[in-house]
Amino acid sequence: MTFDSHGDLAHRMAELARAVALQSVEDVLRDVTSAAIELIPEADTAGILLIGKNSTYESLATTSDLPNKLDELQVTFGEGPCMQAALDDIVVRTDDFRDEPRWPKYSPAALQYGVRSGLSFKLYTANRTAGALNLFSFHPNVWTARAETTGMVLAAHAAAAILSSRQSEELESAVASRDRIGQAKGIIMERFKVDDVQAFSLLRKLSQDSNIKLADVAEQVINTRG
Repeated sequence: MTFDSHGDLAHRMAELARAVALQSVEDVLRDVTSAAIELIPEADTAGILLIGKNSTYESLATTSDLPNKLDELQVTFGEGPCMQAALDDIVVRTDDFRDEPRWPKYSPAALQYGVRSGLSFKLYTANRTAGALNLFSFHPNVWTARAETTGMVLAAHAAAAILSSRQSEELESAVASRDRIGQAKGIIMERFKVDDVQAFSLLRKLSQDSNIKLADVAEQVINTRG
């Protein structure tokens, strides 16, 4: 299926937006890369690269095994269009890897897999994670202005899904921490016959003196019960 009008693009994006509330982030990202293949007929395969701290990386939602292999090459060589988009540029376009001097190690390696051109889009994710939506073609000189525009819209949608997932994880973590602190306060109140305010003050002082997060101190108190 191909999409030729702006109405088709808007319809597909509306479907993706509705999916965010009903699906996991992994499913949403798979929908994004599938939509990229549908909406951008020049693309033969697509994937998403996430780069975390300490050079950790995840190759996600790939429409074939090829993006995984290309991501591995870039991490090994420390260069390539997906990494450049994730860490620096908003859009990274290569019309023909046979004539691409920016990545002297990666370009010839990509050609060995039959990849002739690529198009990568930065994902605006959390500070701790950089990412890119990446499209590849087995043909040179295929990318159009419409392909770039559509890719940027899809990349924005993927980034929104990632950010939403991270915020939910942080909220769940905050609620769990609050519950642990409350439980620890109860233990201290019972053990030392102090009130709520005094119990919390004691937890906070333990946290400051030991340079350990308050939630972790609370976990230690809970573990020593009994």
